[in-house]
Amino acid sequence: MDNRQQLKRLYEQRKDKANKDLEDRRIEIYKFIPKIQTIDDQIRVMGLRVAKAALYEPEKAQYELKVIEEEIKVLQNEKRKLLADHKIPADYLQHHYQCDVCQDTGFLDTGKPCACYQQERIKLSYKHSNLTEKLDQENFSTFDIHIFSTEFSEALGKSSFQHMGEVKQLALDFVQNFKQKNNQNFLFFGPTGLGKTFLCNCIAKALLDKGHTVLYQTAFRTIDTISQYRFTNPKTEDMRFNYNMLLNCDLLIIDDLGTEMINSFSNTEWFNIINTRLLDQKKTIISTNFSPQQISEHYSDRIASRLFGYYAFIPFAGADLRWEI
Repeated sequence: MDNRQQLKRLYEQRKDKANKDLEDRRIEIYKFIPKIQTIDDQIRVMGLRVAKAALYEPEKAQYELKVIEEEIKVLQNEKRKLLADHKIPADYLQHHYQCDVCQDTGFLDTGKPCACYQQERIKLSYKHSNLTEKLDQENFSTFDIHIFSTEFSEALGKSSFQHMGEVKQLALDFVQNFKQKNNQNFLFFGPTGLGKTFLCNCIAKALLDKGHTVLYQTAFRTIDTISQYRFTNPKTEDMRFNYNMLLNCDLLIIDDLGTEMINSFSNTEWFNIINTRLLDQKKTIISTNFSPQQISEHYSDRIASRLFGYYAFIPFAGADLRWEI
C-alpha cells in the first residue's frame, strides 16, 4: 500500500470513528432524555418536507423553507435547553473531529490538502512512526527548569538555570507569535546532552498542536533527501513531496548540523534551503554541536552570512544532562 492509499484509509477511519462516536453518544442521550429523540425526529421530518416541496412544488419551496427554518430554530433552542438543564455540553451531539478544520477529510473546501494531511504525509514519508510517542515525552509540560545548575557559568555569564529559563521563554514566545512574518529563526549550539533536541521537540509539539506543518530532520537525512531528488530519474511523487516540504513546511527543524558530509554540493543545497525559506518568510530552527567559529570555518560565506544575519544564536552550556534521546 503506497502513502496515498495509507492516507486515504487513515482519513476514512477517522471519519468513521467520528460518525460512530456521535451515534453512540446520540443513543446514550436518547435513553437518558427521550424528548431529544422526539425533537431530532421532528427536525428530520421537516427536512423531508423541504426536499419534497423543492421537488414537487418548487414555486412554494422558498416560502416553505423560511417557515421550516423558524420551526427548526425553536426546536434546536429547546434541545439546547434540555442539554443545559442536564449539565451536558452543548456540543455533545455534534461530531468531534481530530481536525476541525477539514473535519477529518484531509482536504479543505478549496480542494487543497489540510495542514493535518500534510503533516501525516510527512510522518509517512520520513518514517516518523515514533514521532507522537517522542513528543508526548518531550514537550513544554515536561520541561523541568530545575534540572539546570544554579551555579554561575563563565560560558553563559549567568547560571544555566537562569539562562534556560530565558531560553524557554524565548521558545514559548516563538510559538505564540509564530504566525507573524518576523523572520525569527533560531540556531541552538553547544555540546551534546544539554537539551537542544529536547527544546526543538517542545517547539515542534506546541506548533503541531496548533495545526502547523513541522518537518523535523537530521542534517544527514536532509542532504540524503536532496540527493535522491537531484540524482534520481524519473522522480517519484514522494521524492518531490519530501523535497518540497523542506522549502514549504511551516517550520523546518534541522538537527545536528555538521554531522552530514560537508562539501560543495551540501553547501549549495544548504544555501538554497536557508535562503529560499528566508525569502518566503518560512521559519527554521537549526541545532548543532559546532560553535559559531566552526560554522564559519566549515560552511560557505553565503551560508554563514544568512545564519549570522537572520538567526538568533542561542548557546547551550554546562554539564551533560543526558536528556536527549
